Amino acid sequence: MSKIKICGLKRETDVEYVNETKPDFAGFVFAGMKRKIDFKTAEKFKSLLSKDIKSVGVFTDEKIENIAGLFKGGIIDLIQLHGSESDDYIRNLKDKVNIPIIKAIAVNSTIHSSLSNLFLKVDFVLFDSPAAGSGQSFDWNLIKDYQKSFFLAGGINIDNISEALKLKPYCIDLSSGVETGGVKDFDKIKKIIEIVRG
Repeated sequence: MSKIKICGLKRETDVEYVNETKPDFAGFVFAGMKRKIDFKTAEKFKSLLSKDIKSVGVFTDEKIENIAGLFKGGIIDLIQLHGSESDDYIRNLKDKVNIPIIKAIAVNSTIHSSLSNLFLKVDFVLFDSPAAGSGQSFDWNLIKDYQKSFFLAGGINIDNISEALKLKPYCIDLSSGVETGGVKDFDKIKKIIEIVRG
């Protein structure tokens, strides 16, 4: 059974929603504009978050010492990288923090040939649409031959979740697909988690 991540928590209410519905992971976004929160807000959210739910810090080319500080402060349990982080960056990050690292890959038609050796230094690859956070999906046929555990993101919602699950991802990553009017929607979160968990 695929695990579930609800990403982009912005309000204390969102934390209450995930505490009630119990996804496996909750995402704190420290990049971009739309769902970005600051470190202090994340610290508060983590203090309110159920101990059963792992927090994932989402970063784009962040300073390694900032990520390490969030880890040492007990604010994040996993790291998700969305920028142009190199293997050297990931190696240096792993020297500082001993937690799983997820590397986001924007999937387009050129990805197919390089699937087998994507980011060997990370624990998981996250496949996303080129417009991350936009609610748009990509052509899932492009990743159907990928053999390792992966996170699947990009426009997943109540209408296509059953198709997404056929790819057998390690984790389904949801954000805009469980929102209404740009904010998290409790009923959508609850319903989609019920579908994933059967």
